[in-house]
Formats: sequence, C-alpha cells, structure tokens
Amino acid sequence: MRLSLVLRCFLLGSIFWGVCPSHAEKADRDKPLKIESDKLDYDDLQQVSIFLSKVNLTKGTIDMRGDRLEVRQDAEGYQFGVLTPAQGARATFRQKRDIQNETVEGIAQRIEYDGREDKVILIGNAELKRYRSGVLNDEMSGQRIVYENLTDRFSIDGKNPSSGSANASTLPNAKSRVRAVLSPRKSLEPKP
Repeated sequence: MRLSLVLRCFLLGSIFWGVCPSHAEKADRDKPLKIESDKLDYDDLQQVSIFLSKVNLTKGTIDMRGDRLEVRQDAEGYQFGVLTPAQGARATFRQKRDIQNETVEGIAQRIEYDGREDKVILIGNAELKRYRSGVLNDEMSGQRIVYENLTDRFSIDGKNPSSGSANASTLPNAKSRVRAVLSPRKSLEPKP
C-alpha cells in the first residue's frame, strides 16, 4: 500500500553566496507535505507519524527519499521531520531553486526538516551539489550541512556531529574537513 508527505556555509557560505547567489523556491514553504511509503504508524494523541520502507516525501519542489521518516506537528501546525536511509545507504534531498534551471541535491545519513524555521539539516557524511541547466556547478561536503531557506544561507561543519542522534563513532566514512568546489558565476548580462 502506498501512502502520501522535506528539505531545504559560515565563512564558506558568505564566499559562496557572495559569488554565486541562489534562492530556494520560496513557494515550497506553503505547500502541503505529501508522503508515500509502504507502511504508516500514526499516533494522533502525540501528533507523530512514522513512515517506513521506500519513503518519498514531497513539499512543492522539494523531494526527499529514505527508508524511515518520523514526522511530528506542534500545536501551531508546524511540521518537523527526520529522514533516515536503509542500512549502509544515505537519504536524499532535491529542490528546485527560484533561479531558472537550477536545482540543489543533497545526501546524508540523516536529514532533518524544521518547518517553523524553514530549515534543512544534512547530518553525517553529507554532500550538497548545485546544478545549472543540468550541469554540476558547485559541490560541498562535510559532516553537517545546514540550509536556512528563509535567508538562503548555508553553513557546513567538517567536524563530527555533536548534537542530534547521529554519533561520530557510528558514522561510516566520516570526514573531518569541509570540502568545496565552487564554479565562477558567469554574468547573465551581455557584454558591450
């Protein structure tokens, strides 16, 4: 049975966004959360839903995939989600940007979505890539990548996660440095 339910650098971020501005699809924030999975366990009293097996979450242009998704909703109606992959894999995130023909894709061992702050956090062996017209332009990696959709800011930490349930000793292939490849942005205006 298929059921229907999100994701969105300090020094590096200021360099990256100063050279290569990009904007998340702002309309995604107001879109409904749609989820498909093979199984759902729902607790109405606690406002918690746990989706299991082949989970696909969409919210506007956001598309997240993994093996287990726990979603809760607070009293004000904000939704919060934690997506984890199957053993030995990584969960995925993809979002269209407001800029024409641009998308962002991420993978991590854990992906968290905070609907109140409109923030996505990729934890554990995390990677983020930006494509323009289907061509890879920028790629970054670290142990923790935080994207704040409202301010279009990224922060990337190469150190092992110190918060959340991901434990540094349990993260396979844990890297300790932030890595980035940033392509120069070509001017969109014709030169005289």
